Amino acid sequence: MPSLKSRCVGLYLKLTRKKAFSSAAELHRWIARDRQRADHRPPPAIALRHRIEQRVIDGWPVYDIPATRRGAGHVVYFHGGAFCFEITSYHWNLIADVARRTGARVTVPIYPLAPEHDFHAMFRMAMATYRAVLGESPASEVVFMGDSAGGNMAVVLTMLAAERRMPLPGRHVLISPGLDMTAREAMVEAALNDPWLDVPGGMEAIRLYCAGLDVADWRISPRHGDLAVLPKTLVFSSTRDLLHSGTLGFAEGARAAGVDIELFVEEGMYHVWPLIETIEARRARDHIVAFLGRKTPAEPPRSRGKVVPVAPVRTGLGPTLPG
Repeated sequence: MPSLKSRCVGLYLKLTRKKAFSSAAELHRWIARDRQRADHRPPPAIALRHRIEQRVIDGWPVYDIPATRRGAGHVVYFHGGAFCFEITSYHWNLIADVARRTGARVTVPIYPLAPEHDFHAMFRMAMATYRAVLGESPASEVVFMGDSAGGNMAVVLTMLAAERRMPLPGRHVLISPGLDMTAREAMVEAALNDPWLDVPGGMEAIRLYCAGLDVADWRISPRHGDLAVLPKTLVFSSTRDLLHSGTLGFAEGARAAGVDIELFVEEGMYHVWPLIETIEARRARDHIVAFLGRKTPAEPPRSRGKVVPVAPVRTGLGPTLPG
């Protein structure tokens, strides 16, 4: 059973945040509110502590946390938010924690958002950022890390780089990623168990960013792309997440394609739980730090979460949906 704090967070999400995905109209209302209130800048305490630098790539802000340890690698973090919502303090707290504990350099692109922009603008900026990163670090030391929609971006960007015969990143860390937008028939059932995501607003978010591409296109649903090009990958999922069954399918397909993939499942948790400070989040973050340090713990500390061998899975839970 999740911790008391996690259960309270789940209830709060159900009473508040889930409304954003309850309909297309609600999604647009929340996007409009986000544009008025959101601030992509790192919180002042984090900016001062890490001496964060800012630059502009393809006309968009990019933040860099300098490395504090030689050879610790270079993480590129793609934030989640259904491709429509700005980076938040929760993302920044996770980013800062990873930077502090690993000593890695971390690059954070503030990519263009839907509905003002679409898939093509997002990935033009993401690819420009990756080209800049390749001028600073060897590809083998680069880690693409992302949550939710950002996890989707990490996988799609690697596939696009492979298609262009560019050097590929050395690792992926994917947190509650949205990787398969095609399994619509199970959405309603899955939504009943998810305290955060819902179908109508989620599908509207997909429509807003996909630039007319079919949802089965690998650029929108990378589960259906060439998974063999992916690097060593750590994936986090949770059983009360609408994206869970899609994540299982992705992990199964990647393993079948020869990818070295590790799937960490936390029972009873909600979407992107490692971003919110709880006992379960600390377990997940410990596992990320170990993975980035090229160490794999025998089992997650005090774990109710578990590392799951990827094997064929049958599940009635629903599809993937960025959030």
